[in-house]
Order: sequence, then C-alpha cells, then structure tokens
Amino acid sequence: MSTVALEDLLRVAELRIEGQLVVASNTTVLCTLADTEHRAVYKPVRGERPLWDFPLGTLAGREVATYELAAALDWDVVPLTVLREGPLGPGMVQWWIEEEPTAAPMVELLPPAADLTGWRPVLTAMDEHGDPIVLVHAERPDLRQLAVLDVVVNNADRKASHLLSPSLAGSGVGEPGTAVGVDHGLTFHAEPKLRTALWGWAGEPLTAAEIADLTRLQDMLAGDLGARLAELVHPDEVRACAARVTTLLREGCLPTPPQDRTPIPWPVF
Repeated sequence: MSTVALEDLLRVAELRIEGQLVVASNTTVLCTLADTEHRAVYKPVRGERPLWDFPLGTLAGREVATYELAAALDWDVVPLTVLREGPLGPGMVQWWIEEEPTAAPMVELLPPAADLTGWRPVLTAMDEHGDPIVLVHAERPDLRQLAVLDVVVNNADRKASHLLSPSLAGSGVGEPGTAVGVDHGLTFHAEPKLRTALWGWAGEPLTAAEIADLTRLQDMLAGDLGARLAELVHPDEVRACAARVTTLLREGCLPTPPQDRTPIPWPVF
C-alpha cells in the first residue's frame, strides 16, 4: 500500500481503542484501525498536560508538523502522522511502529574503558554507585539524520526511548531496522530548547547531502511547506525554524551543546 493510501486510511478509518500506554506523560492511546489489522497511536489534545513553556493544546500540531517537515525532505525517520478527530476529540494519530525485538540498542551507557568503535560518546557521568560511565549513541547515518532534524525542529525531548527500530517497512518509515523517531510534541518552540541524546556529532561539518537538503528546505519553508506548518504551529515558530536552517547553512556545522541550560533530556532512557 502506498504512503498516500496509508495516510488516507489513517485519516478516515474508525479508531477502536485497545488501551492506554500508561508510561506516557500525556494521554496516549493504542488503537486499531477498524476493519484492518493496522494499529495507531492516538494522543487527544484534551489529554495534554500543562507545561510552563509550551502552550496547552499545541503538542499534537507539533507532532504533525515534525512529520510533515521530515516527509517534505524524504527523510523516512518519522512515522506517518496526521491530525484528526478521534473518539476522545481531535488529536494526533500516528502509525504504530512494531519494534524489532532483536535490534541492537541505539543509545547505551558504557564503562570508560569499553571499546567505543561504532559509538559516538556524548558525555561522561557517574552511575548510582559513583562509578564513571559514558553515554554513547550508535554511529549511524539514520541517527545522524534524526540529529539534524532535531536541530531544525528544535526538539526539546529526544530521549533514547523515543528512538525505535521498526520490524516492518512502510507507514512513512524506511527499511526495517531504520532508526525512527517518535514523541515530537516538544518541538518548534521559537526559543532555543534543543535537548537530545544525539550530541555525538556536535561541531562536525555538515555533509554535502545535508547542505543540499537544508537548502531545499529553506525554499520550502518560504513556500507551501511554511504555509502548511503555520496551520499546525504558530507562524512565529515557523519563522524561527527557517532562521535555524539559515544558521545551520551559514555556520556549516552541527551545533555544540549549550552551556547555559541542560542539553540532555531527563530521564535519558
């Protein structure tokens, strides 16, 4: 089934509630799409918890905006996501990702003496016993694409648990095993908010492919994509997004962690 057909299905199929994902901070419901075997995650706007820095009732639009920006770039790292009416009112509906049970972890805590081949160190800290540990993430092109996306959308909450490894292709994501990011409700703020577990490429030059994609994105944000995003988040936040893209292209490298605020989400896992 094509992405367009899947999106149509996600928009119109009746959502039949299976149960609530109780580990989520906002109301998150697992649903079956009626008359199919497909599932979706449904986050009703009325189930959003108040936050001091993000306006109440805006998180669903931010999730959809992140998907639409990634999709516009043909970056298959965010599951198909739409804004629609559901059994608990309007909300974000996202294709359910079945995880590969044997997938290698993408973020780990390792002892300092460990072989870090294939890993990117993020920071050194102490565990609960006072022993040193290193927070690392895998050195993978799909994770790097998510790291760039997080900078562009100003993701304030890229936890390790928000990185999934699908067992099946489709639904807006790439090949099985490709890293997929979920939980994008804390994005698109106009103020700097980037908090991520993917700092391993901090300060490194952008690749030629990244520069080409960001240059395309600059044009799209000035056109139809920017207009569409302004229906999902505040127009000032779309302008701030465009400014971040301009800064990335001007500086030619990924940013380094800020020193005036916490650059890592808590908990990380």
